[in-house]
Amino acid sequence: MAQMNKPMKKKIGFSDIFLLALFAFIIGGVILFALRGNEKIVELEHEEFFELLEAGQIKELSLRGVSGDGNQNALEAYGTFNDTYTLAEGFVVTLMQDDYQEILRIQKTVPFTIKKIEVISSFNWLSLLSILVPVIIFGVIIYLMIKNSAGSQNKAFDFGKSRARLSRKSGVTFKDVAGLKEEKEELIELVDFLKAPQKYFSMGARIPKGVLLVGPPGTGKTLLARAVAGEANVPFYTISGSDFVEMFVGVGASRVRDMFKVAKQTAPCIVFIDEIDAVGRQRGAGLGGGHDEREQTLNQLLVEMDGFGGHSGIIVIAATNRADILDPALLRPGRFDRQITINLPDVMAREEILQVHARNKKLSKRVNLSDIAKRTPGFSGADLENLLNEAALLAARENTKEIKIYHVDEAIDRVMMGPAKKSKKYTETEKALVAYHEAGHAVIGLKLKHASVVQKVTIIPRGDAGGYNLMTPKEETFLQTKEALLAQITGLLAGRIAETLVFNQMTTGAHSDFQKATQIARAMVTEFGMSNLGPIQYERQTGSVFLGRDYMTDKNFSDQVALEIDQEVRRIIDECYKKGEETLREYRSLLDLIAQHLVEIETLTREDIEELVDTGRIQWWEKKKAKLAEQNASLNDATITEEDRNRNENEDNNENR
Repeated sequence: MAQMNKPMKKKIGFSDIFLLALFAFIIGGVILFALRGNEKIVELEHEEFFELLEAGQIKELSLRGVSGDGNQNALEAYGTFNDTYTLAEGFVVTLMQDDYQEILRIQKTVPFTIKKIEVISSFNWLSLLSILVPVIIFGVIIYLMIKNSAGSQNKAFDFGKSRARLSRKSGVTFKDVAGLKEEKEELIELVDFLKAPQKYFSMGARIPKGVLLVGPPGTGKTLLARAVAGEANVPFYTISGSDFVEMFVGVGASRVRDMFKVAKQTAPCIVFIDEIDAVGRQRGAGLGGGHDEREQTLNQLLVEMDGFGGHSGIIVIAATNRADILDPALLRPGRFDRQITINLPDVMAREEILQVHARNKKLSKRVNLSDIAKRTPGFSGADLENLLNEAALLAARENTKEIKIYHVDEAIDRVMMGPAKKSKKYTETEKALVAYHEAGHAVIGLKLKHASVVQKVTIIPRGDAGGYNLMTPKEETFLQTKEALLAQITGLLAGRIAETLVFNQMTTGAHSDFQKATQIARAMVTEFGMSNLGPIQYERQTGSVFLGRDYMTDKNFSDQVALEIDQEVRRIIDECYKKGEETLREYRSLLDLIAQHLVEIETLTREDIEELVDTGRIQWWEKKKAKLAEQNASLNDATITEEDRNRNENEDNNENR
């Protein structure tokens, strides 16, 4: 059964009070038994009792069952000993009615107290309690089992109930969704249908029964669905695809039936299935055939989506980032009529997203969201939110009153490459090698026409990288030209070229560059048709789904063609390597200049590099060195970290930068 997201306060009922009282009663009985077990009580024989009585060892005697008519029924006698008797504290003995007269005769000569209890029955409530306690405990266990079996939260008898959670107020509107202009326009129609369905029915229109949101992770698919519910102000059921399937056969199909049954009772409403690929995977992917539990669940989902009436008011919204593995029957008209693709945001959308997430954050006036958007191509909405959150955490860690530029710069590096490894120290040779390696990438970005723009160069280790170049396209486009791809390959190879050109040696630092360069070159040959082999696609992923389609490719070419493909990849790599080598030799002075400043400063921004290209110096750094020289500091110790430099924002050299 669907549950409200808002927690409900539980009322204390009679059953709860009864259970508490019963628990207290059981605890009291246990304590009573424990106390009684501590007493030293002995059972006396008939003759032994009278011997102790005549000897004056008995202090008090209680008689139960005394009859005045001389009945011969047995007497129960119990009492306590005097302090002089140390073997026990109390006793019990069984007597006859005639013994009562003898006890009275002895009392005349030996002092002791007699308490006569006028109860003929020899009932012992402690004995009864010892019988009742386990019976009551067993009854409570049975009661709890029956109560739980009737409740909706019972895990043992409630497998077939829907796990969908009901939220009547999502609290999100389209104003909270930045960017995605076209996508929101598509979904506004659904909102209008839920508010005024008669307008569409009168025109003979049929509203889509299902909408599939497709896109990379973090692009706002779930947020869009919540915004639809918030705008339409209708019940909103959410469930994950993995919530349908359990270890028991038939549970998934039962949950699908129950979910739509509940949804019909609250129509008009929205049912949102997140990560639908967990249950909507193409049939035939399992080894169980038609008897596979996942396939039974999918079959029931297909029936329900095509079974509820066209005017039922239920709209199914699903989200996935693997639309390619969904079953074709799930995507046909009448089920998911409409597919909305949500791509990664462009520069304008990124700026809008940053503005939304910056509402509750105290940003410095020098923080420009437009510049941040330009420096973060390929970031999703979730990445941008995480970026600003990391910047806020860094500012809070330093106890600053606002988020400054260097907090945002560090946050971008953290999201892309991981935290800086400041404790890792290079040797002088390693530092020079890494500096020239990164400077080689930067020079290619500066001097090749179709290369990307260099935004930042650093030799501070992050993640698995000893340093890195942050480069962004000059313009964000949907297509890439052959020249741009060749420039990208040349830039990747430039690190190794710089190492061999300056030091005449090779290092392992270029292994990831080679991997990326080879992938681009092979894609140019086998997928994009950008080689002498012509516009032919040589590799296709068409393997059987149950054999691992995503991991298999069809080799639809001969061994001779495979050799030609390898030769073309080699030719592209060689030509790009030659081009990079010619460029670095031509601009060797710029390569040395950037590398030398990287050794000293460790990080160069785009402004720093542009100033080096124009004037051959960095003004703020020259001022810094002059101040250190005035303090009789060695220029060799003038190396500062990016963090030290950025924290000095109020100094004149940084302000004039």
